[in-house]
Amino acid sequence: MSHPDPRPLKARAPGAPLAGRLAVPGDKSISHRALMFGALAVGTTEITGLLEGEDVLRTAAAMRALGAEVENTGPGAWRVSGRGVGGLVEPADVLDMGNSGTAARLLLGLLAGHPVFAVMTGDASLRKRPMKRVTDPLSATGATFWTREGGRLPLAVRGAVDPLPLDYVVPVPSAQVKSACLLAGLCAPGTTRVVEKEATRDHTENMLRHFGATVSVEDTPDGRVILLEGQPELIAAPVLVPGDPSSAAFPIVAALLVPGSRVVVENVGLNLLRTGLFTTLREMGAALRIENERIAGGEPVGDVVAEYTELTSVTVPPGRAPSMIDEYPVLAVAAAAARGTTRMKGLAELRVKESDRLAATAALLAVNGITAEIEGDDLIVQGTGGAIPGGGTVETHMDHRIAMSALVMGLAARTPVTADDAAFIDTSFPGFAMLMNGLAGTEALAAP
Repeated sequence: MSHPDPRPLKARAPGAPLAGRLAVPGDKSISHRALMFGALAVGTTEITGLLEGEDVLRTAAAMRALGAEVENTGPGAWRVSGRGVGGLVEPADVLDMGNSGTAARLLLGLLAGHPVFAVMTGDASLRKRPMKRVTDPLSATGATFWTREGGRLPLAVRGAVDPLPLDYVVPVPSAQVKSACLLAGLCAPGTTRVVEKEATRDHTENMLRHFGATVSVEDTPDGRVILLEGQPELIAAPVLVPGDPSSAAFPIVAALLVPGSRVVVENVGLNLLRTGLFTTLREMGAALRIENERIAGGEPVGDVVAEYTELTSVTVPPGRAPSMIDEYPVLAVAAAAARGTTRMKGLAELRVKESDRLAATAALLAVNGITAEIEGDDLIVQGTGGAIPGGGTVETHMDHRIAMSALVMGLAARTPVTADDAAFIDTSFPGFAMLMNGLAGTEALAAP
């Protein structure tokens, strides 16, 4: 799959406060899972608020290839007619997962439990990302995997004819690995047991219950123990997808950094295992509050109000990483404007994201006049206590979150900041530039 032509984008200070109410695209994690569970359920699942970014559309195409009926019935509205647990069919062609590590890893769990042969690939970025962390535990189901060196895509899988339940301790906190094991366990008789030493986002567990599976979760001295009863009949259920907190992070941090700003992001998912960024920003002194809190589709949601604040540096504990793993690049931008030195601890997982996101974040800061260093798995940022110098061109490494973080930095910098390629933003946040320009009341983000 060829790399599309790079689309550079430059962001400059808008010259006025950011203001307005907005909704961000639907939660990517929940969108992927809604399509997958819809395909595994008996009956027709109606989904509203689905993220229609490239990553999620790859999952929709894959579910179609595996025999589910998937149709788009309006903006964010989708209908999935499922085949039941164990009922997916062998795909006639290669499954191309584009840029989506979540889709690829969760889908490997689904395929492991079905007696089918499939080949999976992705774009240049995804083909560099390790899949061994998923294929190793999934092999215990009886599935067989053939991969490139280092466990990378493209890979082939032959799912188990009689899958065995898994009993697996996840070595590094990863919601994707946990979820892949649980999805494989759906097709196995008996109980699948997954233990995680630190809690990671629990959308899979929530959605399993929503569709009628029996899942128990217990916190023990050894970690969080998740038990799934295998071979349930999943029953189609409506899914309302909340706004993605990882996407909401960008307009929220921009509002905190551009003087005089006040922005309201509506209908944001507030799952406690996803809101580490909001906790951290509050510790930095951010004027951040939640209004209109409610439960929708089994997930807590609310409206997030963010107002300009002079931030203060903090130390972010390693235990918080799983609840904000995608937000460190934009938190680093906030830290660059804060007073003092911010240390973000325990970021090993960032090295295996869409890019080496730890190195890419440090480079994003350095090229814009901010002193940052990586010490072990920690990122240390020396804040300016005011405006960020800016003026740099950021290498995005095909990583949508690095690109958006660079553009948020440009809004708060003395000199404009350029993202060398903003094409990949569409994977998670279609319409990002237009939305940010709407808040700015001017074309603050534009082609250079």
